[in-house]
Amino acid sequence: MVGNLFDRLAHDRPAEAAAERPSKDPAQKMLDFLLRWPGESISTSEMMIYGPRPKKNAEEVLKLATILEKYGWLTPKPTPQKRMKHWNIVRRPIIHPTLDTTLDT
Repeated sequence: MVGNLFDRLAHDRPAEAAAERPSKDPAQKMLDFLLRWPGESISTSEMMIYGPRPKKNAEEVLKLATILEKYGWLTPKPTPQKRMKHWNIVRRPIIHPTLDTTLDT
């Protein structure tokens, strides 16, 4: 008839919003990762190795870095070779910053 105490308490409670939460945008995941990165700068290979999953290849990482450059979270850093990519991480005093990439489409 009636379950345990928790079932009875949850009977009239609406469904939790956390279950309906959409997954984060890849650029937002990368920003969250970069703000926890211990160094002042980061390279493409470091983003590929240590960054959030899933990343398919360097091209996808460069695409995410370009988005973060556009929003001012990364600034290009000179490298000895053209094919190398390296960025300085811009840290701002913002708690839980978010990217609104939906406006770009």
